[in-house]
Amino acid sequence: MVGESVHIPQPEGGLRVIVRGDTGPPVLLLSGAGVDNAMLSWRHAIPALAAAGHRVFALDWPKQGGSKPWQGFAGHDRMIECVTAVLDHFGLRQAALVGLSQGGAIALAYTIRHPERVSRLVALAPAGVISFPPVVHQMLWLTAKSRLLNRTIPSLVFRSRAACAWFARRALFAGPVADFEEIVDEYHADVLANGAGSSDWQNDSIGFRRMRVDLRPELPTISCPTLFIQGSQDAGVRPRHTRAAAGLVPGARFELIEGAGHWSNRQEPERVNALITGFLRESPASGHGDPGENTTMRS
Repeated sequence: MVGESVHIPQPEGGLRVIVRGDTGPPVLLLSGAGVDNAMLSWRHAIPALAAAGHRVFALDWPKQGGSKPWQGFAGHDRMIECVTAVLDHFGLRQAALVGLSQGGAIALAYTIRHPERVSRLVALAPAGVISFPPVVHQMLWLTAKSRLLNRTIPSLVFRSRAACAWFARRALFAGPVADFEEIVDEYHADVLANGAGSSDWQNDSIGFRRMRVDLRPELPTISCPTLFIQGSQDAGVRPRHTRAAAGLVPGARFELIEGAGHWSNRQEPERVNALITGFLRESPASGHGDPGENTTMRS
């Protein structure tokens, strides 16, 4: 068993958190959007972080994994409140945040709004730091506003396991994955049970002319030690966006995972988990104020 499931009541439903470890510095893991959940994102990270001496909490976002049913809209502000709900429920005055994609955006936004509650920050291929050219932006906005495009069609298409495998190869990974078939099985099972499509947060984050969630102007206010991790072959979040975001955070480190796609945490779990655990155990002096870029190669 990866961890214990704890349910936190909320007005709209409940939040499921996977917990592992009884003592040690707390770390909260925040997964991505769409067909994702705490187990899909963090299956390998949870035991690795616990073995490194951390008390680990992995949140299922509203309408994902065990955080269903959820009666209500889970946009940007509500997602930030979910992080506070988790920290408060477990009596955590402060925790390290580790977020992937949508979770990376929420981790950054939470640190901006509540800096006193974040000890360290790791953002993997974060959303919220990207803008799109005209026409492309409007097409994405139209998709966000159309349930047919953002929910009905994806749910029909990805009922096919072959379609899930194709999407994983093209959009999530950029090379061999040791447990690829198991990931596809889990992804496909989630689609059959819950459907597929963009999250409320994704649909809420884009306006007609510009992104409604653009964290870049506030990134320079982040003061805790920060690490950005990015796959070099990510088809969803291009490395230049994450590199530029890292350059806006004082003292942030940028690590490029050579040959990895969007889910670098699942494609290269040993490399990514080593980076995260190493960063979390650094002293404050070594973890901040020394910006730089590194490339992690396959061994």
